Amino acid sequence: MSAVIASGPVIRRPQLAAVTLVGSGLVTVGVFLSGFVIAEPAPYEVFMAGLVGIWALFGLRISRFTAPLTVLLVLFMIGGILSLTVMADLGTAPMYMAVTGFLCLTAVFFAAIIGDRHQRLPLILNAWVAAAVITALLGILGYFGAIPGAAQFTLYDRAKGAFQDPNVFGPFLVAPTLYLLHGLLTQPIGRAPLKIAGLLVLTLGVFLSFSRAAWALDLFCVIALVFVMLLKQRSGLFRLRILVLTLSGGLFVVAALVTALQSDQVARLFSSRTQLVQDYDGGHLGRFDRHRIGFLMSMERPLGIGPLVFSTMFPEDEHNVLLKSLTSYGWLGFVAYVTLILWTLSLGFRFLLLDRPWQPYLMIGWITLVGHVGIGNVIDTDHWRHFYLLLGIVWGCAALECRYRRQARAETPAHTAVAVTPPTPP
Repeated sequence: MSAVIASGPVIRRPQLAAVTLVGSGLVTVGVFLSGFVIAEPAPYEVFMAGLVGIWALFGLRISRFTAPLTVLLVLFMIGGILSLTVMADLGTAPMYMAVTGFLCLTAVFFAAIIGDRHQRLPLILNAWVAAAVITALLGILGYFGAIPGAAQFTLYDRAKGAFQDPNVFGPFLVAPTLYLLHGLLTQPIGRAPLKIAGLLVLTLGVFLSFSRAAWALDLFCVIALVFVMLLKQRSGLFRLRILVLTLSGGLFVVAALVTALQSDQVARLFSSRTQLVQDYDGGHLGRFDRHRIGFLMSMERPLGIGPLVFSTMFPEDEHNVLLKSLTSYGWLGFVAYVTLILWTLSLGFRFLLLDRPWQPYLMIGWITLVGHVGIGNVIDTDHWRHFYLLLGIVWGCAALECRYRRQARAETPAHTAVAVTPPTPP
């Protein structure tokens, strides 16, 4: 990728203003396309590959504050490439690694453009909300057979929207849910109806995905968002508003879910999916047994076993992103991934409650990322497009904060200098 390492803000010439505006608009289109991945390569891959290339030609700048993200993702990729060397039959493994490389590139790209201009954050989140609402509606209408070709929006009697898997569809809706909830809690009441309608659609979409990971993720993130907002806001009246609106929203959601459960089909599947341990989780070579065996096996394979090989040795894939990093990216990839996650979460936590224009977006991105790290113990997230977008949001906001502090330090002497008058001799 053609890029320039920059340690400070980019000074744009007036004639580049139009290019910047068009570039930001194209980013919005790219994020919107991330909600439609029925087949691969999806429109998102094609569009974003071209967008990153064009942006690089016009001077994509990677701030030195996001350099650790780039280095760790490169090490992660090197581990994956090394794992290819142990495979007897490469098959589709090179393509798998190519997709990983592309997604890593998108994380760096989003971090770079966000760190350059924080005004791109609302564009990104609004596009994400639009994509989430549309794909959720497709999943809901498809689930109830209310539109032509409804079957392509469901899988195993579960809503999947414009995705290939309900387990990706459900988590994709969580960050937009938090964004709408944050707006509902902080913006004028006059804007509430549209946000409430969007929240109902997204919540029903998560519910009809019948993904236990998505259910847990959504619940955790909503509670965490309200908790962090209560910590940040010092006004008792504002805290009361948060609590009242949250309780009211909760009642709306419960009412919507109760209505959905009136369908026998929904009620039967809900009863089945609420069991904590499914048949494929426990027992010999179940999900958790595969985790144990896989980790033990990986201790003897420094380079891993190669992408997609695990499912040829066991009934299913790893369904654990840490195990996935060991088997498909080796010890180097595992260390790089764990380091990246810990660094990202600690970085976001440091800046979480600071009063900045980008704080709400950092809060939403960080909380959602924490939730994704949690569900990564029971599901593979290494090829989830929005996961890399979340990495980009957190690192981009961290770059904004670091640049803000650097500028503040540079300006402090000029503002605080005090003229000292020498004492008058007696």
